[in-house]
Amino acid sequence: MSKSFKPLHANMASVWSDNDAEKLSEIEMMQEKYAKLLLGEDMSGGGKGVSSALAISNAITNLSASVFGEIWKLEPLSQKRKAMWKREIDWLVSIADHIIDLVPSIQTFADGSSVEIMVSRPRRDLQLNLPALRKLDTMLLECLDNFSEVEFWYVERGSIENDTRNNDLRTPLHRHEDKWWLPSVKVPSNGISEHERKRLQNQRDCISQVLKAAMAINSQILSEMEVPDVYWKTLPKNGKASLGEMMHKNITSDSFTPEAFLGVCDLSSEHKIVELADQIEAAIHVWRRSQPSKDSSKSSRDPKKASKSSWDIVKEFVSDAERRDFLAERAEEVLIRLRQKFPGLRQSLLDMTKIQHNKDVGQSILESYSRVMESLASSILSRIDDVIFADDMTKHALALSHRPLQRSITSSQKRVYSMNYSAFSSSYGTGPRKTPNTSPIVSPRQRKTTNSPLKSDQNQVLSDYICFSYEVDYISAHSGIHGSKKQSVGHQNKGILSSRSMNSIRSQSVHPVQDELHPN
Repeated sequence: MSKSFKPLHANMASVWSDNDAEKLSEIEMMQEKYAKLLLGEDMSGGGKGVSSALAISNAITNLSASVFGEIWKLEPLSQKRKAMWKREIDWLVSIADHIIDLVPSIQTFADGSSVEIMVSRPRRDLQLNLPALRKLDTMLLECLDNFSEVEFWYVERGSIENDTRNNDLRTPLHRHEDKWWLPSVKVPSNGISEHERKRLQNQRDCISQVLKAAMAINSQILSEMEVPDVYWKTLPKNGKASLGEMMHKNITSDSFTPEAFLGVCDLSSEHKIVELADQIEAAIHVWRRSQPSKDSSKSSRDPKKASKSSWDIVKEFVSDAERRDFLAERAEEVLIRLRQKFPGLRQSLLDMTKIQHNKDVGQSILESYSRVMESLASSILSRIDDVIFADDMTKHALALSHRPLQRSITSSQKRVYSMNYSAFSSSYGTGPRKTPNTSPIVSPRQRKTTNSPLKSDQNQVLSDYICFSYEVDYISAHSGIHGSKKQSVGHQNKGILSSRSMNSIRSQSVHPVQDELHPN
């Protein structure tokens, strides 16, 4: 029986065609990506698109949004999304490899002569920050990969009633009531293990360092960007007009502190916090902006001020400049403290204006790359905090469930101890006496019967049955608390119990029952 074999070159052709098709698809995607960048997102080609710097910034931002999103869960990124991110971010960032600086250098020839020439080298800011951002990118992806095996899980908030995992129908715990679209975290009934909790804390510490590094790079790049003319035109004339009467009074006060300044500001919502940051930044730039020399020249030509010497004018100008610098430093302190208090604050008006009107492609790459890394790290950190919060609340509820039994035992013990202490303090205390928690009627005389347990020479008292002394009436009688009622009874050595049977005494409660008095 003959068998048909597929030629070897056919298999090789099949493999080659698959690889070739994959390469062609990547080339087509790269062509489409760079076409949008060159056209400035204006597909009509009419030259109405945005600048190249803004186009690259928007491309990196949109890529991050399509790959990562908001990070709803702590889970590894799929291989498809991970490959897409690595491939396209390399395409966009590779533009920085061709951004160079020309610096002078001396070139020496074989005959000993030398000549000064211009040589190219990578730009300093890109050479320092771009490798750091790539390292932060790798660390964040590795952190997500570490959450492949965890002791917690997620349930949708709309399907809480249908969740029957581990026969646990407890309501899932979540921190963000306003973010209803986020799934809820659930942990075991006794919480996550110590090993898992320690691993989560280590991951949180690592992500916190990544977040700080990304924020530092982003802040540095934004500070180095040139303030566009559009922003200068929108600034008020002075800092008081920017801040308002009340805030200007607080920032110029002698008892100024950043904490006191923020304490009187309205920080109830994110919108108001961002508005406050915009006002402070505007005041800083107003105070930092150099004054035109026209004012000083006009004042010197004014005949009413002709008597002023040039030195007086210089002193006034210097003192005014020092005061403006002093107020600008105070405003910067407030702005730093505000951003430390609210680290997840969105970008201010100045930052958005800088990004929109920036023309430097290298700064645009660094700013957008650091911004998406900051956003990704912040999202992962928030999801870790959700798990830690759920674990803390679960363990707290578990501790409260065991507390009522201990509380009941402790309260009964405290009641017995307090009664013993009150009897002891009534007998030997030197402080003011208090009325005992018994009937004010004095104890009756002994009424012996045939079967009375008090017939013996040794008197039985209540302490023989419930283990505490009952001598309150006797002490009260000699303390002069009850007045004439105690004189009619006569002197007694102890407050004797009424004539009841042994069974009746054993069955009575802690508070003794008073019998009727003997007729005189």
